Amino acid sequence: MIIWDDFAKIELRTGTIQRAEEFVGARNPAIKVWIDFGEMGIKKSSAQITQAYTPEQLIGKQVIAVTNFPPKQIGNFMSECLVLGCVGDPQGIILLTPDKKVENGLKIA
Repeated sequence: MIIWDDFAKIELRTGTIQRAEEFVGARNPAIKVWIDFGEMGIKKSSAQITQAYTPEQLIGKQVIAVTNFPPKQIGNFMSECLVLGCVGDPQGIILLTPDKKVENGLKIA
């Protein structure tokens, strides 16, 4: 079990995918995404979501991401946030998205 203070340290925010491309050379199939978080700017992420999405399907999609992890080197790419999704679905990882379009950068609580 965690306490509220543990959860409060995680910064979850909304963002819109502006750019997406296949991550050529990744150890596991992945897509590189560039996400607009409003005033926070654009952050990059590597997402293993190739089973359910193509890069073209991701452009303009709003997502939920953890934005306060330290950057992580993944191959030749620096990932700056963690895009969240449902794991274990037969279709692959399914992205978490807001039910309605919202402003980029809003906090999730």
